[in-house]
Amino acid sequence: MRLLSRALRAARGCRAAALAPRSLRAAPVAGSPARTCPLQPRRGLSARPGLDELFAAPSLHRLLEARAQGGGGAGPELAARIQRLRDKEQELRDTRELARQDESEDFQKLAEREIASCEEEIAELKHQIVLLLIPSEETDKSDLVMEVTAGVGGQEAMLFTSEIFDMYQRYAAYKKWKFEILEYFPSEIGGLRHAVASIAGLEAYKYMKFEGGVHRVQRVPKTEKQGRIHTSTMTVAILPQPTEMRLQMNPKDLRIETKRASGAGGQHVNTTDSAVRIVHIPTGIVSECQQERSQIRNKEKAMQMLCAKLYNAKLEEETKKRNSVRKIQIGTKGRSEKIRTYNFPQDRITDHRISRSVHHIECFMLGEEMLDEMVQTLREYADYETLMEIISENEKKNLS
Repeated sequence: MRLLSRALRAARGCRAAALAPRSLRAAPVAGSPARTCPLQPRRGLSARPGLDELFAAPSLHRLLEARAQGGGGAGPELAARIQRLRDKEQELRDTRELARQDESEDFQKLAEREIASCEEEIAELKHQIVLLLIPSEETDKSDLVMEVTAGVGGQEAMLFTSEIFDMYQRYAAYKKWKFEILEYFPSEIGGLRHAVASIAGLEAYKYMKFEGGVHRVQRVPKTEKQGRIHTSTMTVAILPQPTEMRLQMNPKDLRIETKRASGAGGQHVNTTDSAVRIVHIPTGIVSECQQERSQIRNKEKAMQMLCAKLYNAKLEEETKKRNSVRKIQIGTKGRSEKIRTYNFPQDRITDHRISRSVHHIECFMLGEEMLDEMVQTLREYADYETLMEIISENEKKNLS
């Protein structure tokens, strides 16, 4: 009877806690425009890659025991989550046993709700434990500089580059980040040759870091008269923005040049030396800016871009040393890597690193829920791979 009353109380409490977030999540935001996009089903917690199988593996249990005892700096928080997980799993077993003993309709309905609630909390606890096991990257809390460049495909590639740039600008607004254009070079028919923007906000780099690489589009271009499908590309580079503490530069290593701005229209173009070009002499890395009318402001922006490029070069060198033996599935976040295809005739977006496809390109390129879901999926796969590496290293340590 004590078990039965506990199951009844737990079911009522868990049901109340579980239902509220779902209703809040489904509620429309006040003042937001009506959406015509179909609602995309969010993947359940249990759909995280290999989560249940992972926790059934003896190798993970050995790692958890080592970390819970103080190894690896996880400490009391991890031990508390592990104990909570064990308690919840025992509660689930007790509820299932009660359901087998009492076959009345009312109790079966109550047991079903309790079992579903327990399973959801268990999956969430497992995910929390995984996050506690994975060390955060130094750059995860950084702001970033994003570069977009048209690739193969002429004017069509430039049009696609403009669309991708706009998508990320809307995504920044969706995440409530600050988006500032540092450079912008449009093409003749409304496309974009090259652009640079800074994005600042809570965990901006942590979300955006896997968007770097080659994006490919397949569609009939506006300039195509025969109705043939063309393939074009554009490149995204995501560079973490360093703080002054992380990157020190000697002013003697910089060569700063000024010149007259070039491009279409504007009173400051070709009339004043407002454009700024900065060369980092030891590495040869160059940064330019002519976006603003003020030479001082252009110098600030050029310096911001240069810092991001130098910091990214330093991180790439460190990462290459650390990962020289292995190749991670999630990719290198490098600008030469093909990461995603936008197939307009089939209304499909495919991320090649995780072999995941979604439909409704128009909705995806709004830069809101669908893009955010893809970003979250990439982060989960990256976390999973990192954990596999940590488990492997722990097993080698146990064998030695």
